[in-house]
Amino acid sequence: MKIIYYVFVAAIVFFMGNCTQSENESELITSLNYVLTDTSGQQVILVFKDLDGDGGVAPVINVSGPLKKNMTYSGVIELKNEAQTPAVDITQEIMKEAVDHQFFYDNTASIAVSYKDADSKGDPLGVKTQLLTAGAAQGKLTITLRHLPDKKAAGVAAGDIRNAGGESDLEVSFNIEVQ
Repeated sequence: MKIIYYVFVAAIVFFMGNCTQSENESELITSLNYVLTDTSGQQVILVFKDLDGDGGVAPVINVSGPLKKNMTYSGVIELKNEAQTPAVDITQEIMKEAVDHQFFYDNTASIAVSYKDADSKGDPLGVKTQLLTAGAAQGKLTITLRHLPDKKAAGVAAGDIRNAGGESDLEVSFNIEVQ
């Protein structure tokens, strides 16, 4: 009888542990707005919307206009789950769990991106950034949100995703023009 009792208790502990893990699964991210504001206050907004999630209808990806050459931009990312009503602000969750997340900005348009925020350990997060453009160029800006990256790996603090590890929660590429 004691064996049955211990098996029953072990099953309950196992079940409870699995329930707790499922609560921490990543949220659905259906939209990303990356607002870039230059030193004169003008904005360029990069928008990604995929209201039905992966598969189904293709996402809408838009850039509101070209970036100016030799300009400094302040950048702020906003993530939402708009499949729910009301929409859920995922950015706040990412900021609360900053030690477990990092945004990466890879580009082929001669843009220098630097982090302007950090997690509680002083490692970069990337919700807030600064972009510096150089001369006229065209290319892609790919924004990737990584869950559980190795922030101490070589180059990761500087924004190099190659050694980051972890899993991508979101990856979006925008066509960028610098004029």
